[in-house]
Amino acid sequence: MKKRIVVIGGGFAGYNFIKNLNHPDYHIVLVDRNNYLFFPPLLYQVATGFLEPSNISYPYRKMIRNRRNISFKMGELIRIEPDKKRILLTTGELDYDYLVLATGTESNYFGMANVKNNAIPMKTINDAIEMRNYLLNQMERATTMLDNPGQLRKILNIVVVGGGPTGVEISGMLAEMVASVFYKDYPEIKNTGVPIQIFLIDGQSQLLSPMSRASQVNTYRDLKNLGVNIILGCSVKDYTDNQVELTDGTYIETENLIWAAGITGSFFEGIPKEFYGRGKRLIVDAYNQIIGLSDIYAIGDNCIQTTDKSFENGHPQVAQVALQQGKNLAYNFINVIKAKALHPFTYKDKGSMAVIGRNKAVADLPPKLHFRGFIAYFIWGFIHLISLVHYRNRFTTFYNWVVAYFTKDQALRMIIRPETKYNATDSKIDKKKIKSDVNPECTTL
Repeated sequence: MKKRIVVIGGGFAGYNFIKNLNHPDYHIVLVDRNNYLFFPPLLYQVATGFLEPSNISYPYRKMIRNRRNISFKMGELIRIEPDKKRILLTTGELDYDYLVLATGTESNYFGMANVKNNAIPMKTINDAIEMRNYLLNQMERATTMLDNPGQLRKILNIVVVGGGPTGVEISGMLAEMVASVFYKDYPEIKNTGVPIQIFLIDGQSQLLSPMSRASQVNTYRDLKNLGVNIILGCSVKDYTDNQVELTDGTYIETENLIWAAGITGSFFEGIPKEFYGRGKRLIVDAYNQIIGLSDIYAIGDNCIQTTDKSFENGHPQVAQVALQQGKNLAYNFINVIKAKALHPFTYKDKGSMAVIGRNKAVADLPPKLHFRGFIAYFIWGFIHLISLVHYRNRFTTFYNWVVAYFTKDQALRMIIRPETKYNATDSKIDKKKIKSDVNPECTTL
């Protein structure tokens, strides 16, 4: 009989695992809360109206329709029962022979409840759509507040927290929209004397801290030239009454706080806390099996692995690690069938890059190559295009990029709000009934 492998999460790690495990002795069940795969590095372009959600997403069922050894189940993870080799979902139960956890991470608000409740996150397609609707609605509101400079300033100040690639890229995109889009779409605002301001805040002393010094300097200079107000070495302390309080005692008035400052793993109900390491990441061995648990594996951002000699403190939580771990684990499952030796995971760093604006980007490629400007911009675009899962995504994204490049504009800035919401994952199990049995910190996909 075929061994059943249940994969929780279809992101970079989960998708690359099922993509590379095509063997008749295994049947894979992919579980995800969404019915589509999406490309997180381009979420900020959906959020700013330069891409549609369909440009960076693709349905799981269409993706696997020609793979007889894979089936899909939509649902959220509630509980893992390792002793019974069973998981409980919001849409039913599943037995497994092997369980692969690839749920990624969630935003880390560092215990600040007000920030968590009021900031704009950037983790999912839903977040990106909500952010697009919210920012466009704010601009419409601004046109009704022309005689109230104090309120107008709160509406037109946009604060981005986090100096990593996501924070840098969305700050650069918004700054370019201020220069080439917002004042054209909303000419009433231009003559008020209250400018649209973008603030970028990070607690480190430099932007893009994992990248080279040259990339950090170039990024800082390019963002400053775009008009971004950069605040370094200072963190957010609280967010109340439309005021961002910083650790140096200063305040920024704003109704728009975009959170890209950190990520954290999640606790899984059924896996005791002693199996987790730093950042709520599951501790795994060299083959990505959770240490102390049989037949349960973790790959991608939600695991920490210290067996790689070049990364003894754990791998960075980036897409390439997730992709490579998914592929390595898939090959090891095939090696088990073929009675071959397993391969311990070693990460091959393929470099880092970030786009700042039109013809403005930085790229660090091995061994020690640094690129900036148009060359880095081209490299960034090429890598992201070929990383999209389907040729349709690549074509539509490329088309939108070409239009935006030559016009410095895009016609996707529409506020669309569905009147009703139906979540199919709630159809069979009453979450309120389960809640009393479940750790409040248990993960959802």
